Amino acid sequence: MKKIIFGTAFVLLTVFFVSKIFSHCQIPCGIYDDKMRISMVKEHITTIEKSMNEITALSKQDEKNYNQIIRWVMNKEAHADELSEIVTFYFMAQRLKPVEQKDANEYKEYLKKLALLHEMLVFTMKAKQTTDPANIEKLRSLTEDFSKVYFSH
Repeated sequence: MKKIIFGTAFVLLTVFFVSKIFSHCQIPCGIYDDKMRISMVKEHITTIEKSMNEITALSKQDEKNYNQIIRWVMNKEAHADELSEIVTFYFMAQRLKPVEQKDANEYKEYLKKLALLHEMLVFTMKAKQTTDPANIEKLRSLTEDFSKVYFSH
């Protein structure tokens, strides 16, 4: 009986976590909403910023509420991870198609998009590591730059 319960729990947890990791299917389903994903990125950036502000404010208090600080840190981490997932699994893996070098203009545009996405990942990582608002401003700027390049056709 214990083996059945353990096995069922393992399968359910595995299915739950796999569906969280790959929330967009990575098969050519054709169901994409690029503008919504950009909006989601912006929302995650705003949430990370709020988390940073709360961490900073709570850390300055004489009597620190470590429980709340930890909760805000975890919130910041979760939203940074979700932002990274959108950049990596949605845009880089599914939406940004490799371009051959023989078409110089398309290849240059491809490299620019790829560089912006990579830079977004780097500043998302920096936002996880710190509470420096400069990382948020850089993320916002990169998101706007990527959006302009991505939707330029």
